Amino acid sequence: MKNSLAYMEKDTPIHKLSGTSKLTSFLLLSIIVMTSYDTRFLILVMAISIYALRLAQIKWDDISFLVKIVAGFSLINLIAIYIFEPEYGVGLYASRSLLCQGFGRYSITKEQIFYELNVALKYFSTIPLALVFILGTDPSEFAASLNSLGLSYKISYAVALALRYIPDIQKSFEEIKEASQARGLEMSKKTSLGKRIKATTAIILPLIFDSLERIETISQAMELRRFGKEKTRTWYKKRPLTKRDFLVVGLSIFLVIIGIALFFVNKGRFYNPFR
Repeated sequence: MKNSLAYMEKDTPIHKLSGTSKLTSFLLLSIIVMTSYDTRFLILVMAISIYALRLAQIKWDDISFLVKIVAGFSLINLIAIYIFEPEYGVGLYASRSLLCQGFGRYSITKEQIFYELNVALKYFSTIPLALVFILGTDPSEFAASLNSLGLSYKISYAVALALRYIPDIQKSFEEIKEASQARGLEMSKKTSLGKRIKATTAIILPLIFDSLERIETISQAMELRRFGKEKTRTWYKKRPLTKRDFLVVGLSIFLVIIGIALFFVNKGRFYNPFR
């Protein structure tokens, strides 16, 4: 199924990495990207993230819908920042370079545009990383990696089940949608947006009941197999660390060190080109 947050099994360098190294690298880079506001550093991480996305052979058709949704929410967030704090960048960078005079406090300044550019770069740096990690990591291997990092195997297994369940929910949604259309409920682009939203909302209730039934079936199966009785467990999908894994983790740590070093160079988290 296209545009689903499901693991795609492929023979790529990304897929051959251990789930532990991928999770560690993802967490390290996500934290430093969310912390830093250095434009140069964010562009560097974004370039590496996009390269990793291509290296994992993840096609645009597989992620286009997800990316468009995230991009839409990101745009709404950027607009909201301007509406509530139109001169936040002015105070942040301690300068005001006017580009266009607006009404009241709603003017366009270089500082505000630069600040919102950095916010956008954060999204475009972390989204490819998240997609590479989710689509390039087997859920069972992901659970094993969480457990190897010290998380309880019960919680780790719950996270893996959630990842496995996302494609099932999408499949159920499509099946209920097709059944509704067969009964005469129009949900295509031929009808208005309001009617499509209303029709889609009507699918939520049967989807919830279907999900609850699946959850009950899974929980009963796990209880019958006495899941959770022991304090530890072994993992069939656990992949041992190799030189490639240490190289990837080392690169991530190196990028984190660069990001932290830039805090001292910039005398703070923000790179200020308006000084």
